[in-house]
Amino acid sequence: MRKSLRSRSGSGGRSGDRCPAGKGRRGRRSRAGTAAATAAVLTVTGLLAGCGVFGGSSSDTEVKRTGPSARPPLWNRAPGSVAAVGDSITRGFDACVVLADCPEVSWSTGTDSKVRSLALRLLGAPAAKERSWNHAATGAKMSDLPGQLAQAAQNKPELVTIMVGANDACQDTAEQMTPVADFRTSFEASMRQLRAGAPKAQVYVSSVPDLKRLWSTGRGNPLGRQIWKLGICATMLGDSQDMSKQAQDRRNMVYERVVSYNNVLKDVCAKDLRCRYDGGAVFDFRFTGEQLSHWDWFHPSKDGQSMLAEIAYRNVTAVKPPT
Repeated sequence: MRKSLRSRSGSGGRSGDRCPAGKGRRGRRSRAGTAAATAAVLTVTGLLAGCGVFGGSSSDTEVKRTGPSARPPLWNRAPGSVAAVGDSITRGFDACVVLADCPEVSWSTGTDSKVRSLALRLLGAPAAKERSWNHAATGAKMSDLPGQLAQAAQNKPELVTIMVGANDACQDTAEQMTPVADFRTSFEASMRQLRAGAPKAQVYVSSVPDLKRLWSTGRGNPLGRQIWKLGICATMLGDSQDMSKQAQDRRNMVYERVVSYNNVLKDVCAKDLRCRYDGGAVFDFRFTGEQLSHWDWFHPSKDGQSMLAEIAYRNVTAVKPPT
């Protein structure tokens, strides 16, 4: 992101062409009288100042050297602490035991050496335990994010990870899904809440996973289908084997809502200089059967959590943000 700066006042630059070639040129023109001489002296002084002899040009050059292109990047690729907010995915739900959280395998702040969470990759094992915090909650929606970020801000983290939105789409009926406008309002309020307590914290925003792809991957597993009947993401997983037009229209409606949520995440994040959206990386990721929980075939397994950690680490440490 940094660009090398070359001096604009060198002998080959245009500013050098404006400098007087010698002392006497304007002096010879100043013999017409005292007023003219004074004017000539002032003119020469101004010209010399423009060439840096009296500091005028050097001051201008310094401003240019400390302008936006020379500032250190706002994004620190090696943050020293991590706080996580979000929903059941960040809590490691159903990754270790059935229908229970397992935060130690969280993609963001987990301590499991096989998952190698983002915090572990950035901080190392000892530091990750001391300087990472998980404020996510199973079942959380975007409307819960302001409160989570208020808690996260108290930790004064250098990096905050956000993964939320799946529960806004996963409702009993499609009509109960969070409206896109409300989703935006809550996310904007969340960012304001964070900035009030942690103005310099970096924010990594994960896209909402493609719920329709998760349905397509897991629907072939008999055990998963039985668990889905308990009410997990009914808008997408309900009547999982129903291929009627009505059922497909419902799933497509959920899919489009998730796409809209991700557009909101991208747009709001882009307005914050210390925020990075993942460019849709999680939404585009094709989870396999091994990367889904073997209890519900919907949430990420340990292997799936590891994949999420890898995506996050790649984007957080990249020189340029994903597009």
